[in-house]
Amino acid sequence: MKPVIDYSLYLCTDRSLMSCKTIEESVEQAIAGGVTVVQLREKNCSSREFYELAKRVQQITKSNNIPLIINDRVDIALAVQAEGVHIGQSDLPAKNVRNIVGPDMIIGVSASNYAEGAQAVADGADYLGVGAMFATGTKTDAVLTPFEHLKQLRREFSIPIVVIGGINATTIPQFSGLGIDGYAVVSAIVAQPNIKKAAEELRRLIDTSKRFPR
Repeated sequence: MKPVIDYSLYLCTDRSLMSCKTIEESVEQAIAGGVTVVQLREKNCSSREFYELAKRVQQITKSNNIPLIINDRVDIALAVQAEGVHIGQSDLPAKNVRNIVGPDMIIGVSASNYAEGAQAVADGADYLGVGAMFATGTKTDAVLTPFEHLKQLRREFSIPIVVIGGINATTIPQFSGLGIDGYAVVSAIVAQPNIKKAAEELRRLIDTSKRFPR
């Protein structure tokens, strides 16, 4: 059965930014602070290293009932039986990924405009990752997504939308009232001196914005 996911505070890992020694430690602290889903991103390691890291991280996520999403690597997601996989526009199409992973795995797709969102939904995506919404040091070549594109995606599609790119305590309030389901955060959590406290503050801000939308 496909898991039900609370996308509210969506952590994306980044070993180049984290303030602690290991990804496992950063994930554990972030979950303690209120992260609701974890995406494991590894761009520069071997398949074996990624697999072994994913298994270690999964021990933490499972013990805390937090879903684990694997970025890009469908093979790793299958190998560790992760709850989901997230793919970009240059990866395999979502319909092909669905054929590979079956009906029960969550598939997230990056989208920055209506055409990309429509294709992802038609292909069976479970949620859209929309952005980059603001300039971000984690992806310096990212093209920014206009807010009008985000609003159109929200109007047209009912599946969850998670915004990404420069998401922090300053930018989160700008999405209030737009019907956003989740906020994908990297440096605003993992690069902070106190990861748990940073996650707590963002989670509180997100929960407040949901209770009192503009």
